[in-house]
Parts: sequence; structure tokens; C-alpha cells
Amino acid sequence: MLIFCFLNIFWQIRCNNSTLCSSKGTNVTITDINHNNQTGFVLSTRAFMAMANHGMGQHILKLGTVEVEYKRIPCEYKNQNLAVRVEESSQKPNYLAIKLLYQGGQTEIVAIDVAQVGSSNWNFMKRNHGAVWDTSRAPNGALQFRFVVTSGYDGKWIWAKTVLPADWKSGVVYDSGVQINDIAKEGCFHCDYSHW
Repeated sequence: MLIFCFLNIFWQIRCNNSTLCSSKGTNVTITDINHNNQTGFVLSTRAFMAMANHGMGQHILKLGTVEVEYKRIPCEYKNQNLAVRVEESSQKPNYLAIKLLYQGGQTEIVAIDVAQVGSSNWNFMKRNHGAVWDTSRAPNGALQFRFVVTSGYDGKWIWAKTVLPADWKSGVVYDSGVQINDIAKEGCFHCDYSHW
């Protein structure tokens, strides 16, 4: 199993060994991409043991690897908006790199534009890697963002009107004031409606 996806996506994952593993499995989020083709998910010890039936955590841990099945599930961040973290590589006045945190729903952000608050002069950002987007044409002043969000086939714009203050700083997380809660339907009937 080899998985190609962006970061911050939630998955429900369970192992196929019903003697050792629960039918519910556990929920995980992708936090990094493994460039090894020998595995699909590299789980923390805690997440790996969470797939096990009661009292079987050490047994599954001793196996090291197990066959799994997985499905994408909506991300839920109760009382938490989408946040923008200014990456340490950002350098005023021109270069801005951001990472998106707490993206709710079951969606993909496929494009981001940035503009000075109150301006209609938008500059596109490009995906650098994972959830990190950047631009070498960052506007001056307080910044607003608009995101193109897809949840299946169609896209829509989400507008975060005031996100970064004029004196934004690297390493700081800023609240976007918006959250994404859309749910994508999968491309097959069995995937949409099967219950574990």
C-alpha cells in the first residue's frame, strides 16, 4: 500500500488481523510524507497500539508491521478555526511561507491567494510542500487570504478577511477567523456507505 496525499488529512485505520485488532481501529492524521515504498503509514507507538483489541497492544507492537485497511474521514477541530502559521523561512518584506493548521472537514485546499487587507490586488501562492504555501511577492501591511477548497469535483472560495497583522512574525500562529466543514463524497457507493 502506497499513499500519495497532502498533509493534515484524517484517516481511520485498522489492521486486518481480527484476533489482535479491533474492528474500530484508530484515527490518525498524516503529519509527514514517507518517501519509502515499503509502507503506507508509519504510526506512532501509541497509534499503532490503539488499533489493538483490549490487552493486545504489546502483541501488535511486537509484529512491527501489519496489513491494514483505511478510509479518509472528516477532520474535526471543535472550537478551532483554520490557522495560518508563518514559517521560519519567511523574510519581510517579500518572502512569505505559511503552513495551514486545523483544516476541518474532508476537503483539499488547492489554491491560495494573498492580498493586503482592503486591496483587490491578489498574488497567488504556490504549494511548496505538504501544507506549506509560499510567495516571493508578499504584499506589505496586514494580509488577507482566499482559499480555493474542493470537496470532490467542485471548488469554492473561502475568504479570510484579516489574518496576518502588518507586524506578522515568523513562527507565530494566527487565527484565520474561518473554518472549513465541507465533506467530500468518495467516488464509489461502497466507500461512501460502508460501516466498519
